[in-house]
Amino acid sequence: MNLIPLNAILRHNADVFGPDAAGLIDGDEVVSWSQLEVAANRRARLIQAQGVGPGDVVTFNLPNGLEFFETTFALWKLGATPNPISPKLPAPELGAMLEAARPALFIGDGEGAGAPAGLRRLPRAVDTAGLSGQPLEEVVSEQWKAITSGGSTGRPKVIVDHRRAVFDVDAPTLNQPSHGVVLNPGPLYHNAPFVLSHEAMCVGATVVNMGRFDPERALALIDAYRVQWVNFVPTMMARIWRLPEDVRASYDVSSLQTVYHMASAMPVWLKEAWIDWLGAETIWELYGGTERLGSTVIRGDEWLLHKGSVGRPAPGCQLQVFDADGRPCAAREVGEIFFLPREGAGQTYHYLGADSKRRSDGWESLGDIGWLDEDGFLYLADRRSDLILRGGANIYPAEIEGALDQHPDVASSIVIGLPDEDLGQRVHAIVQWRAGVTPHAAALQTFLLARLSRYKVPESFEWTTEDLRDDAGKARRGALREARLTLLKTAGRTPARLVDLRARAGAGT
Repeated sequence: MNLIPLNAILRHNADVFGPDAAGLIDGDEVVSWSQLEVAANRRARLIQAQGVGPGDVVTFNLPNGLEFFETTFALWKLGATPNPISPKLPAPELGAMLEAARPALFIGDGEGAGAPAGLRRLPRAVDTAGLSGQPLEEVVSEQWKAITSGGSTGRPKVIVDHRRAVFDVDAPTLNQPSHGVVLNPGPLYHNAPFVLSHEAMCVGATVVNMGRFDPERALALIDAYRVQWVNFVPTMMARIWRLPEDVRASYDVSSLQTVYHMASAMPVWLKEAWIDWLGAETIWELYGGTERLGSTVIRGDEWLLHKGSVGRPAPGCQLQVFDADGRPCAAREVGEIFFLPREGAGQTYHYLGADSKRRSDGWESLGDIGWLDEDGFLYLADRRSDLILRGGANIYPAEIEGALDQHPDVASSIVIGLPDEDLGQRVHAIVQWRAGVTPHAAALQTFLLARLSRYKVPESFEWTTEDLRDDAGKARRGALREARLTLLKTAGRTPARLVDLRARAGAGT
């Protein structure tokens, strides 16, 4: 074990790998470890002058890029806790997140409606060139990150990680290559891109950072920099797979040793396609949560023997599926998934702005439902809050979305339940159709009938040209559902651009 404080990682890497070795590649800019160290020290002094010190939470809404990494390492140098949030939030959501976090300082742009009174602010555009780049007195953050979540439900919460800001540089995370090359295609304010990019830096890997995900550019960066490790979300993998075959084939991705995916459900057909393309031993999947209650991991060759599984529990946690009465489920019986971390209940995190869903015996749930097979492999069904109850049958949106997204003209989809007087709920699909193609509801329903039981096939469709998921694969499902429920209630009609096939069986549009 070789524990290095995060406040000293950049200097450590400059000593070990050389001061001019590349730590970050961002667009056309190549930044060395020594340059990052000096920039982070300067930014730390700027933030320190605002009164920030050990134990303080600092919220910032900076875009992917050099400033983001300068800020995180600067905060660790001060013993503070970084709380990154999206730079694209509208004023009400920004205010709600600031209210939940109640930070000592907010760095970035935007006022935020309803933000705490008297909040100290530091604008993004501040020159640090005149400040000293020399090391500061070393202090270790007791809580290394605070990630904001819950925007899809309308009530933000901050997940404060109890891990100290130190890292074992001899124990790379998820097979990341020490002194290798890692691609970050995701928004850094989300947990997985944040953790995996910074921990890659901790083992000396050069991080190639994307400002915004583009499928062909991702392949071009893998080719140009001989990227060895990348973490995608299924949405990104689907966009890459839908590139014309000759475009995909024009880039050399043979340097890839490990491709992880996580954060949302992976359709079986898409995973099979990537395994066929890159090889089963290259494709890995992780299921877990920002709370660090536990996780499961599975490699592609193991997945082929347990198709649809997200793996078995990783070392350091226990996993159990419980039924509605709190009893352990039998094999293949669907229930709610609970974890128990090795550290014990309540030891890995705490919430700001929310309460944990923890049983009296310490088992805790992330709100997902699923089942275990006879060999202990976990299979996800969906989020409990997203479950559609139709005439007594449980319908899982992720299964339907996976089938929808197989259609060559579907770019993305979200499935929700809408009220139905007869069956309680009906299945409604919001479909992002590929540009230049005319939606054809009846043909799409026929396509689904060949892949799903009839009761799971959407009874109504709605078309959109807007992206339904962000670059981290996250969907604002709760907000989408609420908007349609409000429209139905206030206007007494179905949403615009909707085709209802219950009354129009066989319709062509």
